[in-house]
Amino acid sequence: MLAFIAENLAPVMFGALVLFLLMGFPVAFALAANGLVFGLIGIELGLLTPALMQALPERVFGIMRNDTLLAIPFFTFMGLILERSGMAEDLLDTIGQLFGPIRGGLAFAVIFVGALLAATTGVVAASVISMGLISLPIMLRYGYDRRIASGVIAASGTLAQIIPPSLVLIVLADQLGRSVGDMYAGALIPGLVLTGLYAGYIILTAIIRPEAVPALPMEARTLQGAKLFLRVITTLVPPLVLIFLVLGTIFLGIATPTEGGAMGASGAILLALAKRKLGWALLRQAMDSTAKLSSFVLFILIGSTVFGLVFRAVNGDLWVEHLLTGLPGGQLGFLIVCNVLVFILAFFLDFFELAFIIVPLLGPVADKLGIDLIWFGVLLGVNMQTSFMHPPFGFALFFLRSVAPKTDYIDKITGKLTAKVTTGQIYWGAVPFVIIQLIMVALVIAFPSLVDAGLDRGPAIDLDKVKIEIPSFEDNAPPPFPGQEDDPNNDIMKQFQQK
Repeated sequence: MLAFIAENLAPVMFGALVLFLLMGFPVAFALAANGLVFGLIGIELGLLTPALMQALPERVFGIMRNDTLLAIPFFTFMGLILERSGMAEDLLDTIGQLFGPIRGGLAFAVIFVGALLAATTGVVAASVISMGLISLPIMLRYGYDRRIASGVIAASGTLAQIIPPSLVLIVLADQLGRSVGDMYAGALIPGLVLTGLYAGYIILTAIIRPEAVPALPMEARTLQGAKLFLRVITTLVPPLVLIFLVLGTIFLGIATPTEGGAMGASGAILLALAKRKLGWALLRQAMDSTAKLSSFVLFILIGSTVFGLVFRAVNGDLWVEHLLTGLPGGQLGFLIVCNVLVFILAFFLDFFELAFIIVPLLGPVADKLGIDLIWFGVLLGVNMQTSFMHPPFGFALFFLRSVAPKTDYIDKITGKLTAKVTTGQIYWGAVPFVIIQLIMVALVIAFPSLVDAGLDRGPAIDLDKVKIEIPSFEDNAPPPFPGQEDDPNNDIMKQFQQK
């Protein structure tokens, strides 16, 4: 038995991690405990040396001094301040009035505002809860199909996963050893294309089932003409300016992602001040939530570092590499297996857990197969977006369930009895959007230019044509630099030339 464990310590270690996760242990502590326990087992079996564990303090300190990770609390704080300052409510009300006269107008407004919130907040929970509280009652009031209403709200909220400044893209860039700015630039076009696919689904629904996505009745359109135009301008300009401050400066190379996040947090505070909604209670809630999320990410990262150190020491990376590079189909076969694996694991793990556990194992193999890691990271980001949308652990569905009406209620505007939204309706409403996300994964694989178009890679260099010329030492060599005439190395160099 001991001989079998010694020869297969890497797969046994990985299997033990999966078992711990399925038993419900917290991910951070499951990772760290597996690393420490199997590190001790490896030392007892003579496979590892005790000196290996001395590398842990330096690795943990390396995480603490990683400037890139500072962007996570900045963007989280920015999103929470904006969500609590009423920006989402103003956007949804205004854009809903703008799109109200057309079928599916409220759904289009939710998708458009979801993209804007994604580009300003970067937090899925804030987007889904805001739109669920504000838009869902209006959509139910005017006869929207409950499955479509709940699905479009949950899916639009998950755009914060892939549209910069996404927190997941920061983690993916860190785990793959690539620039956050490049990851943001590569993810921008796929995020916008995915937004367009959501809108296309609503257009198709409006054509096939117009009764499921009705237009707003005339009495519900309170803003028209010049008033509506002025409201659109005054509502859209502040978030667009904030988007430029955050993303524009990063893409132009003026600011790092951390600096962009700091500017975004400052801009969010200024917007809240301008709306006279910035108070001690709001600041305290935002700081508490930011501290909790940042600590959650940090503990998972520390746990994954402990696990990764021991896993690589027992040649676990080589085991995974041999397992995946031996797949038929080369790059395409590897990509198909990776995406199927991530999609299945997303039923049980959330996006942070996937990023910290799976990506460090897949990234080196992708690099060895010649796959661009920025493109690979964006592809995994689009795929991991499905972790929010399918049961049993679809967090966007949980967020929406928490704010959707659980019992029948009397609508405050119409005075009519409105039926509740069931959990089954929320789950079934998410299915078409999960399919759309998988279509987006296929599009990124089929058209890599969707990612590459956003990257400035500079002029292409053909390594086969690169020449390296080393000047030879000859008698007619140029005279020494001033001050080198008496250099003792000159005599040694002359002897070398004579030989």
